[in-house]
Amino acid sequence: MSPRRVVVTGIGLASPIGNDLDAVSAALQAGRHGIGTRADWADIGQLETRLAAVVHGVDAKDQPRKRVRTMGRVSLLSLFATDRAIADAALSADDLTTGRTGIAYGSTHGSSSELEAFCRKLFAKGSLEGLGGSAYLKFMSHTCVANLAQTFGIRGRVVSTCAACASASVAIGTAYELIKYGMQDVMLCGGAEEMHFVHAGVFDIMFATSRRYNDRPDLSPRPFDAQRDGLVVGEGAGTLVLEPYDRALARGAHIHAEILGFGNNCDGTHVTSPSAAGMADAMRLALADAGLDARAIEYVNAHATATDVGDIAESQATYDVFGGGVPISSTKGHTGHTLGACGAIEAAFCVAMLRDGFLAPTRNLDAVDPRCRELDYVRGAPRRQATHTVMTNNFAFGGINTSLILRRA
Repeated sequence: MSPRRVVVTGIGLASPIGNDLDAVSAALQAGRHGIGTRADWADIGQLETRLAAVVHGVDAKDQPRKRVRTMGRVSLLSLFATDRAIADAALSADDLTTGRTGIAYGSTHGSSSELEAFCRKLFAKGSLEGLGGSAYLKFMSHTCVANLAQTFGIRGRVVSTCAACASASVAIGTAYELIKYGMQDVMLCGGAEEMHFVHAGVFDIMFATSRRYNDRPDLSPRPFDAQRDGLVVGEGAGTLVLEPYDRALARGAHIHAEILGFGNNCDGTHVTSPSAAGMADAMRLALADAGLDARAIEYVNAHATATDVGDIAESQATYDVFGGGVPISSTKGHTGHTLGACGAIEAAFCVAMLRDGFLAPTRNLDAVDPRCRELDYVRGAPRRQATHTVMTNNFAFGGINTSLILRRA
C-alpha cells in the first residue's frame, strides 16, 4: 500500500484559555492568558513558585459514575477533550469499535492527586485497609489511554505515550504513521495533564520555575525574553481525530488540516540538558518526511517554556534549520507549560491560526535575550498573516525531540 494522506477531522480541547477552538482562537488574538496565583502552595515547604494555569469548566458532575469511577482528573480532562473531538469529527459508535480505529494518548504520568491520596492513606495507617480496588487505575501511567479505550470501546491499536513534555506530540506522530502506512483507519490521539504541586515541585527543585513574578501573574512566563525566570506549570488536554484524506472526503467530514510530516529523535547526550543539534535534526526529519524544503514553513510554534537554557538552544536549532526569516512564537505565555498535553493543545492552536489567518505573539516578550539567535519573533499584537504550512515543535526530558508539520485544509 502506498502512503496515505492524513488529515485532522476532529479537535477537542480543555485548556487554560478556553475549551474549544473558537474560544482559544479569540483568546490568542486578544492576548488573554490563564496564569494565576496558587496561594495554597504556600503550605508546601520549600516550594518557591506560586504560579499555575488551570482549566475551568471540567469536572465529573455531568458524567455517569460508572463511566468515571476509574478516572482521576487527568483522565477526566482527556475524556472531556476526546468526547468533543469525536463529536466534532462526527464519528459514530460503530466507527469507534471496528478494530480499525485506535488510540494513542499520553501524559507525563498518571493522576498525581490520586497517587497522593493513596499514599497518604497508606502511610497514615501503615496498612492497605480501606484502600479502594480502583485506586491504581486512576494513577497508573497509562490511565488516560486505558480509560479512553474502555469508554469508547476501542478495539484497534492502543498506544500509551508517556514521554514527559513530548507525550502528546509523540502520540500524534504515532497516530499519523499508523494511518499513513495503513495500519489503522481512524486514530484518536493527544495528551493530558492535571494540576498538582508535585509538577511544580520537580521543576522548582531544578530552579526552572518562575518565582520573581509570584505576585504578578500577568508578567510570567516570558519565553525568549531577557527577563524570563522559568516556566509556569499548566494543565489541560487536547485530542485530535486523524484519518486518511480519502476516507474523510468520502464521508463528507470537515477537514481542519493535513499532517504532512513528523520528526522524532533523541539527543542521546543528557537527560535534562537540551541539545540544539538534536532539536534541529528532529525538524529536518519532519521536513524530509513531508518532502518539503525549509523555505516552505511559514511559521514555527516553538516549545519555548521560558527556561534559561531551553529557549536559547531552541532558538539556535531553529536558526540552524531556517535561518533568521521564519516567524516564531511560543503560546506558553498564554497557557503555561501544560507538560504532557502541550503537543496536542499547541497543534490545535496552530489549526486555529491557520483557519483564522493570524500568528499568535509570545506574551511578555518585551526584549529578546541577546543569547537567543536572531529570528523573526512574533511579539506584541497578533500578526495578521494567512499561512498554509506551519511547524510545531516539542522537546522533553530524556532528550526526546518531536516536530510536526501541518497544512491548512
